[in-house]
Amino acid sequence: MTFAFEYGPLVIALLMAGFIAGFAGGLFGVGGGIVTTPAFYAVFQTLGFDDEISLKTAIGTSLAVIIVTSLRSLAAHHRAGSVDGDMLRAWAPWIAAGAAIGGLAVRWAPAEILAVIFVSGAFYVAWRRLFSRKKAPPAPLNLMRKRMKIPLGLGTGLFSSLMGIGGGALGVMVMTLSGRSMHQAIATSAGFGVAVAAPAVIGFIISGWGLAGTPFSSIGYVNIAAFTATALTAGFAAPLGARAAHRLNADILSKIFGVYVLIAAASLAWDIFWG
Repeated sequence: MTFAFEYGPLVIALLMAGFIAGFAGGLFGVGGGIVTTPAFYAVFQTLGFDDEISLKTAIGTSLAVIIVTSLRSLAAHHRAGSVDGDMLRAWAPWIAAGAAIGGLAVRWAPAEILAVIFVSGAFYVAWRRLFSRKKAPPAPLNLMRKRMKIPLGLGTGLFSSLMGIGGGALGVMVMTLSGRSMHQAIATSAGFGVAVAAPAVIGFIISGWGLAGTPFSSIGYVNIAAFTATALTAGFAAPLGARAAHRLNADILSKIFGVYVLIAAASLAWDIFWG
């Protein structure tokens, strides 16, 4: 009974975060880490772990959840025929390489640097959701050229792994700016999430391997208990979001999501730098 009263609200919060992350990942192609990273951080802080351990474990665990949400979203988008398989195959190795570098480098990255990366990226995502205006489609760019896919792929993987997101925030932006449709950008970016998360998780496990002070049931910087609770609802919700992306005008939902991201990023920044 004591366990239920003490940890029950935290478990419920993780289940809710997983559902929101999965639905958002499917609907907006963002992988869901923009939701789960601040949620995990808040849970680990509540349990008494220090800032650096809490943030790194939150990012690593979010990346593990992204594997589930991205695979589920990718399958749903593939059935709808919206995934650009050629681009995904061309970009995935470079995204994976950048993500692996980020996962391995996190061992030496101060929590403040990771917080700046996350908050900066989150504020940009929120700004795009809240204030972006529809413009005439730009002239299409050839994203298959080496001078495009190598630096942008490496950058997407590195930045996304350090932020704990699935690559969708950058992938959607790159594809839409190059003249691709929003549906195709969201669908293909779900595949970017797999390319980011799988190697990054391995890097986070190696980076945190054997360190003292990590939360119970952690393997390196990936917490199995938090991953399991969140992945259950995230895996269920991701296809729902993916199907909704093809049926709904998502402008209002996009703005609601932007408000959430803005609040979550501001809260995390306050806790790290001024809390």
